[in-house]
Amino acid sequence: MAEIAYKRILLKLSGEALAGDKKTGVYADVLGKICDQIKNVVDLGVEVSIVVGGGNFWRGRYGHQMERTTSDYMGMLATAMNGLALQDALEARGINTRLQTAIEMRQIAEPYIKRKAMKHLERGRVVIFSCGTGNPYFTTDTAAALRAAETGAEVILLAKTIDGVYSADPKLDPTAVKYDEISYLDILNQDLKVMDSTATSLCRDNQIPLIVFGIDKPENMVRIVQGEKIGTIVR
Repeated sequence: MAEIAYKRILLKLSGEALAGDKKTGVYADVLGKICDQIKNVVDLGVEVSIVVGGGNFWRGRYGHQMERTTSDYMGMLATAMNGLALQDALEARGINTRLQTAIEMRQIAEPYIKRKAMKHLERGRVVIFSCGTGNPYFTTDTAAALRAAETGAEVILLAKTIDGVYSADPKLDPTAVKYDEISYLDILNQDLKVMDSTATSLCRDNQIPLIVFGIDKPENMVRIVQGEKIGTIVR
């Protein structure tokens, strides 16, 4: 078995990552490629948990004329749909999974319980965390930082549509500079929007490193857990 740099990781996926070029819904081919690489990571002996967003179905900005709490709860339900899609695709590849939700929906998932999540990870199951933190006004970025801290993840892998952290949006500013490494404090001071400020502070306070990489090459997941320097590391 190949040597690995991390024994337990948390993968943060945006909802849009599951939609591919379609931007909305779940695109089976894209979902399949991501799950193929998650399987490769699991086969290396890495314990994997996943926090998934819901932006391919619902984003808070869609509900600008809606009461914020209602809009946020709709977003949490969207993450549960993505969690089910991930679970189905992973199990089709022979990976045992558990879907846990921060809002109880017992007919389709376990409620989030830290001790159960830890036991599943120790037994080699992929644990998918949906519904964010279960509270409005908190993003799935914050949920990722929180679940990583609770379950003792050694690193958060943050899958983005760009291949790392830049000094500005490289899609808008061709002079933007890519960072190989940056501190959480610099991200906050420069307002780089890698994660929201609550999530960034939570990672910083709990000393959880973050690796930002491009989801357009899902095989980067395997390369990262094998110790290759991919994307940008935040510590």
